[in-house]
Amino acid sequence: MKATGIIRKVDEVGRVVVPIELRSLMGIENGDYVEIFTENDQVILKKYQPSCVFCGELNNITQFRGKMVCPECIAALSKLKK
Repeated sequence: MKATGIIRKVDEVGRVVVPIELRSLMGIENGDYVEIFTENDQVILKKYQPSCVFCGELNNITQFRGKMVCPECIAALSKLKK
């Protein structure tokens, strides 16, 4: 992990402003989603990128019944007919 030297205060409703320098560096634009993770005593923000729930593929993802699935996994699932 890399220290930035940037410190921000949490406001009365729990918000923290992510500085423009960090948003630019991470490719986060207005309206983008971020994922929030915890690890030990750390809170980690990551730009959200939807991926296939089965294999993790990031390209050509389709939403099916609330889950993101890639074409290869759709093809594999279609072969599982009972």
